[in-house]
Amino acid sequence: MSAFIQQLPALIGVVIGAFGSYLAVLRGDQVRFRREQAARWEERRLAVYSDYARSVKQTVTVTYRVASELGNGKHPDPLTPEEAKPLLAAANAGRDPAGEALLMLGSPGVVAKSRAWVVTVMEMERFVREGTRDPEAWRALLDQQRAGRTAYYAAVREDLGLPPGHSARWPVRAGDPVPPQR
Repeated sequence: MSAFIQQLPALIGVVIGAFGSYLAVLRGDQVRFRREQAARWEERRLAVYSDYARSVKQTVTVTYRVASELGNGKHPDPLTPEEAKPLLAAANAGRDPAGEALLMLGSPGVVAKSRAWVVTVMEMERFVREGTRDPEAWRALLDQQRAGRTAYYAAVREDLGLPPGHSARWPVRAGDPVPPQR
């Protein structure tokens, strides 16, 4: 029995060491899992934010083209209101699921900025659907839409911990190439 008693402290040390190693590995795995899970959710949120922006931008592009046809602006490829109806319907149909995904995964700040942006875009859509011919009012809507988009992108960058990005405002010079008109 005395040999066992002599070996007992070493045996206890091995058991404590094994248990400590197990806890350290377990804690490391938990930290790694949480970090990987957070990265996956950030990737998903970025995809949702991008999809939503792309869907809103589709409506913006169609309204630019119709506004050009109505004499409110200049776009190299104008579009009549009648030609625009199915494109606007498709853009709205695409925006709805993107908006739902944004509501599920987006931060409250991003969702609030997205709402402000899309309300302005809906105003632009109403403006061209009614066939309004008022270049000054259209210019004000464009400025409001650009400010809404900028605020949305800033909120997205803040939510994802990204540095500030480009303002997306750059002048178009007279000599810059434009797509051919149809």
